[in-house]
Amino acid sequence: MSNDLGSNQRDAAADTHGLTPDHVPPIVSDHLSNPSDPSQAIPFDLIELLFFAYRDFVSDPDRILEQYGFGRAHHRVLHFVNRRAGLTIAALLDILQITKQSLNRVLKELIEQGYIESRAGASDRRQRLLFPTPRGEKLARDLALLQSKRITQALEETGPHHRAVIEAYLLALINPAERADIDSHIHDALHRTEEERHR
Repeated sequence: MSNDLGSNQRDAAADTHGLTPDHVPPIVSDHLSNPSDPSQAIPFDLIELLFFAYRDFVSDPDRILEQYGFGRAHHRVLHFVNRRAGLTIAALLDILQITKQSLNRVLKELIEQGYIESRAGASDRRQRLLFPTPRGEKLARDLALLQSKRITQALEETGPHHRAVIEAYLLALINPAERADIDSHIHDALHRTEEERHR
């Protein structure tokens, strides 16, 4: 029974990626990793699928970023500043969960090269607010379009009706204490985008 299941999983992976079953490494299923204690089972298949999905998802923009001398850290900073114009440095640090020293280096390069600008806060001049420049907006959009194509293709292959389930699953992977805030930020950014589109 277990051998048949492993064979079926390899065939499914082969169909998904256009490979023959012989070229697909065996998948260790979660319930096979420790059949005597299901609570201790490890979903190696999902762990590895998440790894490979993320690897390819971020690799698409890498080729463009390399032309500018930028890396993935620059991409993350530019993305969130573009999606949340007027973001404070403290808020950006909270989103990225990196050290201030790491952010300062990347932010300095993006500001010096004209992709992001830092403005004083209206109520507190000591506060620095981050905004994308037109140049930054264009680069952020070009990178997002690349990733959007991969997401759209994946939804077409799995079925667009699965989108709500995929969103719920990805949200459930986030630490519970942060889910509500992140979900709210995402939908606020989407709402602002829709408003700007209809202006």
